[in-house]
Amino acid sequence: MSSVDGRVAVVTGAFGALGSAVARKFRAAGVTVALIGRAPASAALAAEFTAPHVVLSSVDLTSIEEAGKAITAVAARTSRIDALINVAGGFRWQTLEGGDVATWDLMFSTNLKTAVVASKAALPYLLKSGRGRIVNIGAGAAAGAGMGAYTASKAGVERLTESLAAELAGRDVTVNAILPGIIDTPRNRADMPDADTTGWVQPDAIADVVLFLISDQARAVNGASIRVVG
Repeated sequence: MSSVDGRVAVVTGAFGALGSAVARKFRAAGVTVALIGRAPASAALAAEFTAPHVVLSSVDLTSIEEAGKAITAVAARTSRIDALINVAGGFRWQTLEGGDVATWDLMFSTNLKTAVVASKAALPYLLKSGRGRIVNIGAGAAAGAGMGAYTASKAGVERLTESLAAELAGRDVTVNAILPGIIDTPRNRADMPDADTTGWVQPDAIADVVLFLISDQARAVNGASIRVVG
């Protein structure tokens, strides 16, 4: 039996390459997983995660009302929530000179607000757990040309992680972040067809670190931002 066996974890952005890798890693370790996403879940993924797992599609995680309803629904079906993994996010390459200021709103809403809202919604349950865990997905990318809105929003995820870790210190909830390099996903390969992918990090490798952070072995790790770059 692993140290996470029997726990309940919520994974946001769970229908993408990284979120689904985390969900599968958790399931294999004996964790009951609630997969939450804004897009509809594929039939194949839903078929993988039948009861006691939970699949909730079409959830707007920028809305505290929708997020609250989703988290309440999970807790009603699983009786507890021990971990929240904030994978939900997105990317937009756009220069400031030639771009739209609305892109900044989009990136902060997609990458930072979703983590804020989901964390606030889940916090009452995590505090009851006695071993609550929040793991946020930041980014290891540098703020190169066209990357301003994305990297600024992900920097906000790091500061959220540090602030919330301090806020919850001594209350049996740890908050940490992972800063991945370029993740080897079908979308990234399509967007960068000429790139050298040999140094890209695999979703499964990131999922290994997430699994560690929700375990008892990571109980003293709090407020950390961990680079996972392959």
